[in-house]
Amino acid sequence: MTLVLNFDLGTGGVRAGVYDVERRQMLSMSESSYATTYPRAGWAEQQAEDWWSAVLRAGRDAVARCGSSDIAAMCVATTASSVVVCDKESKPLYPAILWMDCRASEEARVTESVRHPIMAYSGGGDAAEWLVPKAMWLSANEPELFEKADIICEALDFINFRLCGEWAGSRMNAACKWNYDSRNGSFVPEIYEALGIPQLQKKLPQRIIPVGNIIGNLQANIADDLGITGAAIVVQGGIDAHIGMLGAGTVAAGGMLIIGGTSVVHLTHLKEQGDVSGFWGPYPNALVDGLWLVEAGQVSAGSILSWFSQKLFGLDENGHAQLIKDATEASRRNSGLLTLDYWMGNRTPYRDADLRGAVLGLSLGHDRADIYASAVDSIALGSANVVSVLEERGVHVDRIVVAGGICKNPLWLQTTVDALQRPVHVAHGDNLSLIGTAVCSAHALGLFPDLITASEACAAPTKEMLPDAQRSKRYRETMELYKSATESLTPVLHTLSARQRAGAE
Repeated sequence: MTLVLNFDLGTGGVRAGVYDVERRQMLSMSESSYATTYPRAGWAEQQAEDWWSAVLRAGRDAVARCGSSDIAAMCVATTASSVVVCDKESKPLYPAILWMDCRASEEARVTESVRHPIMAYSGGGDAAEWLVPKAMWLSANEPELFEKADIICEALDFINFRLCGEWAGSRMNAACKWNYDSRNGSFVPEIYEALGIPQLQKKLPQRIIPVGNIIGNLQANIADDLGITGAAIVVQGGIDAHIGMLGAGTVAAGGMLIIGGTSVVHLTHLKEQGDVSGFWGPYPNALVDGLWLVEAGQVSAGSILSWFSQKLFGLDENGHAQLIKDATEASRRNSGLLTLDYWMGNRTPYRDADLRGAVLGLSLGHDRADIYASAVDSIALGSANVVSVLEERGVHVDRIVVAGGICKNPLWLQTTVDALQRPVHVAHGDNLSLIGTAVCSAHALGLFPDLITASEACAAPTKEMLPDAQRSKRYRETMELYKSATESLTPVLHTLSARQRAGAE
């Protein structure tokens, strides 16, 4: 029996799981939450120390529940880029800037002016969510803090340092979020210099380690805190959704993983570099050697549904469940509503942090079930738009696995399948990021020759789900309205976004 302890740090909390690699079974799981604050419009912050406390709580509980303290390895996946500013001993100097925070939208636009071959890997510019634009924002708006900081890193790097005392970046995060040259294994100082932050390179973790490789040994005092005996190794993980590809068995080209949660992430691989303009990538060697990773997604998804149900409608969990049922009935009729899912901007295919959400066609005859159903439609249409535009770019997708919180919302799940207009494979119950981190640990322990083999052996089971032909026809027609409204309203939404920022300042 070979046990590995895995962590998945999401937006609302951390999940810990102990996985038996030989039996391909998750023996125990535990969760611990932390808070998000929104100090200004477009800002989202957390406290890095809250992450660490939650990791210890959830990890300790998962180990206690599994019935054994003999843990051979551990691996972490986190949101990206949730940026930590700290000293060399990992003491935070500023609130962690959460992945969804879009305060750096102006800086992101500046990155599009940099002419360097490596920028082609990110489509010619960075997203406002990424570490580099956020570092630019810190340099411009908090210059003393930026100068004082020893380390500017991802949540992943912060947690790994606390576990093993080593500053080490993941090649995945570096390739996808730091404008790192993952083909030659080197930083590109010219890019940081062109962006006015030449100091950033020395503030980033200098050791860049591929996913599934060993960072170091778990520190003895942390092993005691977690209730672990023996000498566990700490294995390099990466971005939560991307690591989920290992848990879904969608690593090979042609497979796609869609994880629906607070946001939606769409991930697929190409066999070689191609034109995926409007998307992020393709990134060489980000997850595995020899493949090019394409990243797409929606910034706001489940967060919109929670915003409606909790903040606007004041519903608790039971009330939200009833609303889903009512909205399911409402969705069977044509309410005449059209919603745009850009509450925190658009990630792809428009790559526009200054788009904002809208609900069109409202009348006094509409109720909250109609509004909620229209919000679900918009998120599903956003996902379908991503896949459609990717295929227009020549990206072949022949198998889609859907996972995440979307599977707990039957209306959102079925609407997404209907909008995609194709069968999908649904991974119910299992946390793919936790399985993916277990895959990383299994490889690092030498149990499999490579990550793809380990992924194929450990991938979570799925069940096929078919679209409803009549509803698919309706979404095919509504998609044209969705795209037309986006194009028409973009100038207005940009103006409103600018006023929002000005009002916050």
